[in-house]
Amino acid sequence: MQFLDEASITVIAGHGGNGSLSFRREKYVARGGPDGGDGGDGGSVYLVADDHLNTLIDFRYQPRYRAEVGLGGSGRNKTGASGSDLYVKVPRGTTVIDEETEQIIGDLTSPGETLLVATGGRRGLGNTRFKSSTNRAPRKTTPGGDGEERRLRLQLKLLADVALLGLPNAGKSTFVRAVSAAQPKVANYPFTTLVPSLGVVRLDSETAFVVADIPGLIEGAAEGAGLGTRFLRHLSRARLLLHLVDAAPLDGSDPLASVALIEAELAAYSASLAELPVVLALNKADLLPAEEAEALRERLQSSYPDRDVFVISAATKAGVEPLLWKLAESLLEPVSEEELEARADLRARIARDVRDRSAQERNARSSERRAAQEDEDDDFGAEVIEVRDD
Repeated sequence: MQFLDEASITVIAGHGGNGSLSFRREKYVARGGPDGGDGGDGGSVYLVADDHLNTLIDFRYQPRYRAEVGLGGSGRNKTGASGSDLYVKVPRGTTVIDEETEQIIGDLTSPGETLLVATGGRRGLGNTRFKSSTNRAPRKTTPGGDGEERRLRLQLKLLADVALLGLPNAGKSTFVRAVSAAQPKVANYPFTTLVPSLGVVRLDSETAFVVADIPGLIEGAAEGAGLGTRFLRHLSRARLLLHLVDAAPLDGSDPLASVALIEAELAAYSASLAELPVVLALNKADLLPAEEAEALRERLQSSYPDRDVFVISAATKAGVEPLLWKLAESLLEPVSEEELEARADLRARIARDVRDRSAQERNARSSERRAAQEDEDDDFGAEVIEVRDD
C-alpha cells in the first residue's frame, strides 16, 4: 500500500430541515390551529481513529465528505428526520488542522477516539412554536441552519516507541527486518526506504515495543532537503531515538562526522526534539576487524559519554539482542512523578516546534505559489518591443 502522511479534505455537515407552515384542516373543525412541525437537525461529521489504517492515501481520491441533511417538518406536528452523522476513519496518530485558521483542531492518538470537525445545522421551527394567546394563527417559521463546512489538513505522525535515525544506507531497514516481522525494502544503494514503516519487536511474551523505520536524512534535511522535514516530523512522537551509524561507509567518510551531521539537522529542526534520549549503534560491524570496530566504538563513547553505544550487525544479528534489551529497559523503567512531568513538558514543546515548523512550511509554499502566479501575470501582460540597430 502506498504511504501518504499528509492530505487535505473538505467536510460538510448537513443542513437543518426547515420548519413547516401548516394549519389543522379537518371536517367540523372550522378554525384549526397551527400544526406545523419542526425540521430535523443536520448530521455532523466526525473523525475516528482506526488502528487498521496506516496511511492517508484514500483521502487523495476522496477529498470531500458530506453528512446527511435534516428533513423538513410537516403538518400534524410531524418533526422531520434528523440527518445521520458521518464518521470518517483516519489512522491513529492523525493531527487535524483547520486550513483557514491554521489552528490544530485535535490529535487522534487513541484507538476509537472521535473528533467533531463539522457541526450539523440546527433544525428550523414550525409555526406551532410561535402560537400564543395573542397570535392564534402564526405564519412564522424558521429555516434550518447551514451545516458547518471546513477545509482540513490531516497530518499523520507515526506512533512508535523507538524511531530509527541515520544517513541513507545506514542499514535501518535491514535492522527492522532483523528484529520484527516487518518487511521494508532492502537494497545496496541510498534512499531505498522512501516512506516510513513500523515494526513490532517482541523479546518475550511480556516485552514488546514498536520501532519506526524513517527514511534516511541528508545534510539540509531540517530545511526540507530530501523531504527531510516530513521525515523528521515522524520522530516527534517517539519516546527514544536509535541512531544507526554506518561503521564502514562506502564513501570512506568518518562515522563520527556522520553522527555530528545528523545531530545538527535534528537540533536545527527542533531543539526540543534533540533532547529525546538517544542510543547509538555502530552497524555493519561485520565488515570491519573486531579491533577496528571496538576502537570506533570507544571514539564514539568518548565523544558522547552520556549515551549507550553498541556495536552490531543487522545483517548477521550480531550484538542485536543486547541492544534490544537495553531499548526495552529504557522504555519500561519506572520513573518518578517529576520525570513524568518533565517528559510531558518535553513532549508539549516538541509538538509546538513541529506545529510551528509545519506552519512555516505552509506559509513558504503559499508565498511560492503567489510569486509564481505574479510571474505568470507579468508575462501575460508584458509588451514585447523589437529593437533593431541600423
